[in-house]
Amino acid sequence: MMEETTTMSETEKLDPKSAYDEVFTALHEHQSWFSNSIPLIASENVPSPAVREAILSDFGNRYAEGWAGERVYAGCVYIDKVELLCMRLARQLFRAEFADVRPVSGVCANLAVYSAFTDPGDTILALAIPNGGHISSGRKEFNGTAGLVHGLEVEYFAFDKDTWNIDVEKTKEKVRKLKSEGKKVKLAMFGGSLFLFPHPIKELADFLKSEGIFVCYDSAHVSGLIAGKQFQQPLAEGAEAMTLSTHKTLFGPQGGTVLSWNKYADKIKAGAFPGTASNHHLHHVAGKAVAFAEFLQHGEEYAKDVISNAQALGQALSDEGLDILASELGYTKSHQIAIDVTKYGDGGTLEKELERANIIVNRQLIPGDIKAGRHYMHPGGLRIGTSEVTRLGMKGDRMKEIASLMARIIVKKEDPESVKHDVEQMRSSYQKVYYAFESSTPAYKYVNVR
Repeated sequence: MMEETTTMSETEKLDPKSAYDEVFTALHEHQSWFSNSIPLIASENVPSPAVREAILSDFGNRYAEGWAGERVYAGCVYIDKVELLCMRLARQLFRAEFADVRPVSGVCANLAVYSAFTDPGDTILALAIPNGGHISSGRKEFNGTAGLVHGLEVEYFAFDKDTWNIDVEKTKEKVRKLKSEGKKVKLAMFGGSLFLFPHPIKELADFLKSEGIFVCYDSAHVSGLIAGKQFQQPLAEGAEAMTLSTHKTLFGPQGGTVLSWNKYADKIKAGAFPGTASNHHLHHVAGKAVAFAEFLQHGEEYAKDVISNAQALGQALSDEGLDILASELGYTKSHQIAIDVTKYGDGGTLEKELERANIIVNRQLIPGDIKAGRHYMHPGGLRIGTSEVTRLGMKGDRMKEIASLMARIIVKKEDPESVKHDVEQMRSSYQKVYYAFESSTPAYKYVNVR
């Protein structure tokens, strides 16, 4: 019997050169678009020209499996030098004994910790996603990394919607109750994706450790604020490990890092390699080193300005008639603001309307969404962050201007095309990267090396 074969139809076939050209056209158009937009996605930032140069280097073509000085591959003389320097900078920046800069993302950093300190079937504590939790600490039924990839059972921290934070006493009660039911918690993962206020590490760490629970803090969103000494200091407050992304409030290339104490070093190293990575994107390690050096020099000033801008933007949006979560608490102590948009529509629809006006935000699940029948495609909230606009030099009255532009779309329902012109006018004065050693190249200038 002849086997059936599946072939691509003629209409699906692409001309190679046309496709090649189309890629570069899209790249150029994207960078032009962002140079004329207001970037407010809380998980993004713009790197310096120096970081961009580092990630264009030949390091990106090489392999260096293993720990620096103990590589599987030859040709790592200068790669080792940069990676060792990167680790030293990370330890200094975060006041840590140990740093592993090899994870290729914040999710992979979390997986390295799961691999080091838990086994499949173990139970961990994390925030529920509508309460600000991240999918990397999510349950299997929601395709969360912890459940789906590492086979962990996920229980949720008790959450107080009035304080927008983890409820300390109810969390203790929950841990005791789970223990009485024969379900021992192995790891507690603080941190989250919607992260407005510092988490109660000091208040819970001793209790959790007394119950044999490893304490980790996912600082993906707030790592730059921690490095800039403007948020909390998780390792000093009782966390045994801290994972981070290197590209949100920390303005490096996309990647991850794990910070900890020397006594946990061997387990974390094995969790990173060979546990969750083979080669580890060496050009991004170089970019991390550059960004860490920039942050040691400029990070404290930057972090102050990011938080000041977030609080000013929260107030300005409230003045425009928008419902800002945690308004009675001052809106935020981080780079993020959360807006309840249910009076005006849903987060998914408004995200698209704002995008048409060159205002880039993202929709956000907020407490009450699931019970109200809303889901992540059309949730009740928007999440915005001030990391990138601060890096572009915006301060003070610019936050009021951004709030006014957003309100014209959300509240007044103006045509996005009419607002877009004013967005472009405002952005024309902000094309440089600040808080860097060198910034002669415009922030979104396309660098052609062909």
